[in-house]
Amino acid sequence: MQQRRMVLVGLVSVVLGAGAAVGIVEGFGLGGGHTSTIVEEAPLASHDDTSSSGDGTGLTARDIYKRDAPGVVYIKAQVVQRTQSPFDFGLPQEQQGTATGSGFVIDKDGTILTNAHVINGARKVTVVFADKQQTVAKVLGKDESTDLALLKVDPAHLKLVPLALGTSSTVQVGDPAVAIGNPFGLERTLTTGVISAVHRPIQAPNGFQIDDAIQTDAPINPGNSGGPLIDATGRVIGINSQIETGGSGNGSVGIGFAVPIDTAKRYIPQLKNTGRVDRGYLGVSTLTIDKSLRGLNLPVERGALVQSVTPGSPAYNAGIRAGDISATLDGKQIQLGGDIITEVDGKAIDSNEDLTAAIAGRKQGDKVRITIVGGGKEKTDEVTLGDRPASADTTTQGTP
Repeated sequence: MQQRRMVLVGLVSVVLGAGAAVGIVEGFGLGGGHTSTIVEEAPLASHDDTSSSGDGTGLTARDIYKRDAPGVVYIKAQVVQRTQSPFDFGLPQEQQGTATGSGFVIDKDGTILTNAHVINGARKVTVVFADKQQTVAKVLGKDESTDLALLKVDPAHLKLVPLALGTSSTVQVGDPAVAIGNPFGLERTLTTGVISAVHRPIQAPNGFQIDDAIQTDAPINPGNSGGPLIDATGRVIGINSQIETGGSGNGSVGIGFAVPIDTAKRYIPQLKNTGRVDRGYLGVSTLTIDKSLRGLNLPVERGALVQSVTPGSPAYNAGIRAGDISATLDGKQIQLGGDIITEVDGKAIDSNEDLTAAIAGRKQGDKVRITIVGGGKEKTDEVTLGDRPASADTTTQGTP
């Protein structure tokens, strides 16, 4: 069976300390010095000559590149990683290196949107613009749970070209898509494709789940991280973040994922104002009750079946419990006999994704009324949400 691997598409080269060899993180070099650009010129209008942004304007890839490429930046982050080497008596050592990726300007004030994993651990972040001007950027904020980060540069003496932000809510399978970024250090490369799927769940760098990711076959490779995924009108619909490698390699196989721009627009104000995102935390992992589970004689036909509860979490303190009956369904281990969450604040929960969305929109300290079915009874309890941990462990499994 073919091995599948999800790879964050930032690019990191690491230079070891004096007297050591040069190492490469994630198996990639920078392709230093190259500035090649690949531009496709096929028309991008969809079959009805409308786009996901809905203004009916279909542009060619050349049009989009000419308009948007000047707003795409090349990011170089100086990072330090702690490692242990047998040649240093097992003592922790520091490796200095450069992580590279992409980003794009979103306003005339010098705000740049990128992926959190591009600048994680960075001591210095440099941004290179299309006209070869470069400047040091300040990290305004980052959120690993959505893999988003905001940078700020001094707009004085810079020719800033903000990209127009569209909406990801109307994106449909088959819509044209364009990606612009810096794969393998090749600055401002353009690739084209279509939207292959929507509402895909992907894993954030800290282990939590990002919902509603956009899947595309527009080629995305290491170095594309943080760059824009653009619709046929030239508007940004996503932030390119991950690829499915399909094996042991790290190159593109035509399956890439972008964080939806609507998610970014929701959290940009918090990142600007406080440098982080304050989101509520329940502390459960759940499984959607679908047709595959309805033959198990469950008390309800819809909802989110609790698989695990983190000890000490708001859910645990509220008495929500997972089942203790292990079973295998389609080759996957599941837990039966636990509570089923059916409503949050009176709104029906039909899936794990519904529960994630209901909690993600709340903040620490918010009170929510959660309806559960368990032990043959239905009850509704008020739960005070906690602060989401910095990373998910195997108990939370990346859920709210």
